[in-house]
Amino acid sequence: MESSENFMAGGALTRRSFLGGAFTAGAAALAPHSVFSAGTDAKRGRILLGACLTGRDAVETMKSIGFDFCEGGVADAVNPFRNGEWWKKRRDELRSLALPVRSLAGFIPGKFRLTGPKADHAPALDYAVKALERASEIGVKYVVLGSGAARNVPGKNPSKEELGKGVLQFTDFCRALAKRMEGVRGVTVLVEPLRARESNIVNTVAEGKKIVDAAGSPRIRLLADIFHMMEGNDGPDGIAAAGRAIKHCHVAECGTRSFPGDNPAAAARLEPYFAALKSIGYGGGVSCECGWRRKNIAKQLETAFKTLKGMI
Repeated sequence: MESSENFMAGGALTRRSFLGGAFTAGAAALAPHSVFSAGTDAKRGRILLGACLTGRDAVETMKSIGFDFCEGGVADAVNPFRNGEWWKKRRDELRSLALPVRSLAGFIPGKFRLTGPKADHAPALDYAVKALERASEIGVKYVVLGSGAARNVPGKNPSKEELGKGVLQFTDFCRALAKRMEGVRGVTVLVEPLRARESNIVNTVAEGKKIVDAAGSPRIRLLADIFHMMEGNDGPDGIAAAGRAIKHCHVAECGTRSFPGDNPAAAARLEPYFAALKSIGYGGGVSCECGWRRKNIAKQLETAFKTLKGMI
C-alpha cells in the first residue's frame, strides 16, 4: 500500500505509524532470532503470515498468536538519510525483536522523481542501494517497490503517451536498480501494482509482471497486494497467470482497508485470492498491511491470524 491517507480503522493510526513501528513502548528486550530464519518454511511451501507492525510489544503479541514474521517501513527501519550511529542502534533493536523482519515497504520517498520530464534516477538509486544494504544486515528478504508518489507520472491528466513513457522510465529504474544491487546479499526488490487512486501506472498484477519481465533480473520480482487487486477489479486469475514471479503478498479488507476478519462478509472476498495462491504452490509471506484500532490490538491480531489461517 502506498497511500499516505489515514485509513486506519477508527482513525486511530496512520499508515506511517504501523510501518514505522507502532506500539514501540514497553516490553523488555527479547532473545535475538536468527536474521535469516524466516525463509525456511517458505522453502517447504508453507504460506507464512505476518503483519506490518514492528513495535516490540506488538511483535511479541504476534509471536504468541502464531505469526511467522513482521514487516516494517524503509524510513523507520533502515532510513538511508540517518547516520551510522543511528543505524547501529536501530539495527540492534530490530535484530532483537521476537520475530524476524522479513520484508520492508514504503521504499522510495516521493521527493525522488522516477518518471516524467524531471525524472532523475541517480539520487533515487543511491538512496535505494543504501537502504538495501542496511536491510541485508538485518536479514530482510524483500523490499517492496510501490512508491506511488515517486513513480506517478506528473500532471493532472497525463496523456496516454506520457503514461507509456512513464512505464518505460519506471522499467529503466528497475533495470538499473538490479545492476546496482548485485553486491547486496539476500534481498530482492518486489514491484507492487497499486490501485488507480494511488498510482497512474502499473495498476494490475499483469502490468507488474510486464515490468518484472522487462527488468530481466531475478533480483526484481513481483508482489501481489490483494487489497489493491480487489479495489481495482483485478481478479484472482492475475495471481495464477503471474505464478512464481510473485514472492510476497499484502492483504487488507476491501473498502475499509481494515484487518482480515474485521468484517466477515468482506473477509470472504479474500478466499478466491488465497485459492489462487495455493494453486500456484505459493510458499511466501502474506502481510496484513491494514488498519488496526488502538484498543485490543491482541484481539484484532488474533482475528486476522485465524481468518487467514483458515484460508491457507
